[in-house]
Amino acid sequence: MGHRKLASPRRGSAGLRPRKRSSELLPTPRTWPQINSPNPKLLGFVGYKVGMSHVFMIDDWPNSPTNGKEIYMPVTVLEVPPIIPLALRAYAVDGKGEPNVITEYWSPSSLQFLDITRRIRSFSSFLKNDESKKKFEEKFGSKLDLIKSNLDRIVYFRLLVATQPRKIPSLGKKVPDLVEIQIGGGEKKAQLDYALNVLGKEISIKDVFKEGQLIDVVGVTKGKGFAGVIKRYSVVELPRWHKHRKGSRKIGTRGPSLGTPSYTPQPGQLGFHRRTEYNKRIIKIGDDPKEINPAGGFVRYGIVRNTYILLEGSILGSKKRPIFLREAVRPSYVFENAPKITYVNLLSKQG
Repeated sequence: MGHRKLASPRRGSAGLRPRKRSSELLPTPRTWPQINSPNPKLLGFVGYKVGMSHVFMIDDWPNSPTNGKEIYMPVTVLEVPPIIPLALRAYAVDGKGEPNVITEYWSPSSLQFLDITRRIRSFSSFLKNDESKKKFEEKFGSKLDLIKSNLDRIVYFRLLVATQPRKIPSLGKKVPDLVEIQIGGGEKKAQLDYALNVLGKEISIKDVFKEGQLIDVVGVTKGKGFAGVIKRYSVVELPRWHKHRKGSRKIGTRGPSLGTPSYTPQPGQLGFHRRTEYNKRIIKIGDDPKEINPAGGFVRYGIVRNTYILLEGSILGSKKRPIFLREAVRPSYVFENAPKITYVNLLSKQG
């Protein structure tokens, strides 16, 4: 009996299972890097995908055949308005040896961010009058004392931050996206002081990343709906002759009659999967949208009105989709300087 697996590799990656729809539109990273920095800082940021363009830049990759020469580089544009930290969450190891949230502290200044009531409806009760605001301070004031008394048990801190989609008219939404971002660098006491200092204040992407460094991108891919095995797993289409009259865009067999093996390609959901792309280089961080807006704006998006970044190459997700940017967990190279850009394409993308 012949074995097909000896003739060619299996179709479809087992590392991407299960191929199902993502449970959240803005996923949180499952792992965070350890950085060697004396000063605490956030390990991530959130941006919104605008579209793609291209630039000409001086190649500064070491040992590259085109090192020092002008090269063409496709780039992805992301709009990154400031984020606002609203709450501090402290994680400590429980009885099972796993880190869990012991408490969270909401700063009274977080009530100034009125859009939070669009995401958390119960917060509207704290905005009625001065007495309700005092109840808010009394409720979470004891949480801060609990964090300070258990500082030796705490493993790490995370900030619950909110985006400001209201500043991006192209999105057409007002409800902020909430996500946890871990604090890295420094000691625990310094991290706590840093968190208390930035609660309720805007944080720019320049406070987190710098031009030229490598970052990881976490997000949800474009949704393709229900797809067959040819498109979903790239299996070989069967010949279209009389002995294959039952169909060609299908697999030859699903396995023995006792049940279909889990590795057998079958039709189902394609796209809208949670994925992580590693080592995307930040080509530029700019504050002037005129430097990147093409004539007529970006197709299906419009014009950029806030701080933006250019990432090398393409990234996952559709336009207007929130994208999580994280410090690289395993950078392939550490660049000292930002690349020199000689030209940015501003021609119309309307066709």
